[in-house]
Amino acid sequence: MRLLHTSDWHLGRSLHRADLRDAQAAFLDSLVETVRSERVDVVLVAGDVYDRAVPSLDAVELCESALVRLREAGARVVLISGNHDSARRLGFGSRLVDAAGVHLRTRVADCAVPVLLEDDAGPVAVYGIPYLEPEAVRAELPPETGRGHGAVLAAALTAVRADLDGRAARSVVLAHAWVGQAEASDSERDISVGGVASVAASLFDGFTYSALGHLHGPQVLADGLRYSGSPLAYSFSEAAHTKGSWLVELSASGLSRVEHVPAPVPRRLSTLKGKLPDLLSSSSYDGVTGDWLQVTLTDAARPDDAMARLTARFPHVLVLRHEPDGATADTATYAARVAGRTPLEIGAAFVEHVRRTPPDDNELALLTSAIEGTRRSGAA
Repeated sequence: MRLLHTSDWHLGRSLHRADLRDAQAAFLDSLVETVRSERVDVVLVAGDVYDRAVPSLDAVELCESALVRLREAGARVVLISGNHDSARRLGFGSRLVDAAGVHLRTRVADCAVPVLLEDDAGPVAVYGIPYLEPEAVRAELPPETGRGHGAVLAAALTAVRADLDGRAARSVVLAHAWVGQAEASDSERDISVGGVASVAASLFDGFTYSALGHLHGPQVLADGLRYSGSPLAYSFSEAAHTKGSWLVELSASGLSRVEHVPAPVPRRLSTLKGKLPDLLSSSSYDGVTGDWLQVTLTDAARPDDAMARLTARFPHVLVLRHEPDGATADTATYAARVAGRTPLEIGAAFVEHVRRTPPDDNELALLTSAIEGTRRSGAA
């Protein structure tokens, strides 16, 4: 049996205001093509289908089209909700679409209700464990369930094992969680409770394959315990990721092969750092003119019209920062920074903070005039 493990589509998401609809559509096209070319039996979608609980109409249409085409290509689909999804909205009509071969697992009550599949080697039981917000789901779990992500996920997996004990089947589990020492990216939403976000990888011991979602980097925690990661980079911290899905093959004895299937790259992500004149003139940056860019300027003073000047050479600058060489961050609180200062001193310090150079005499005169005018207006 062949499985295709994917997750974290985040349909409807943008990258620093860059529209990703075409890129997301291209990924879904490639997923359907992989199902056809590799004769995939089941597509596993491990949560965060949408980027928000109430997705846009475009995102819903994109998802519906993908699910229909995956079925037409010959695969069944098992899909769980993630922390970005609304479990109730995503799971609407799940009992109806089950019969069509799209299996939505978004409820705690369905964690131990497997999707039963069969190949020449016998049965395969697929269990879907959606994202479990600890305090929201504890009432639906046994009363002795403790608090935190580890406790609620352990309770759900205990129920899965109890069901599996009565079956002579290979087992596949989908889960949306932060597992073990896997590495996070900047684009994932924090799911920590009491400062703890991750759960032990040992919770998944004994299953033939565990398809994880939530973290955006493809990661291998064990042969049968993997994150597929997101199909697109959703932050510059993911620039070095090789995005894609896992093509998983099960034999009669269990897991036999796992292969990475790269996703299409709509545009590379790169970061640049340096002084504006160098960035605009040096030929060493010719290779990134077509990339999505995060640029950090190190000029002593913030250059005028920096974004306009940069985009004349680099049309896809998405993030612009100013970090002057040698500058150190001021860690004092706002109250501490303004304590004992006159309004003019505070205004002058603000100008210097924004521009990185102090105001000149003419600018100080303008600030003084504005402050005096405000005082007179207030007194009147």
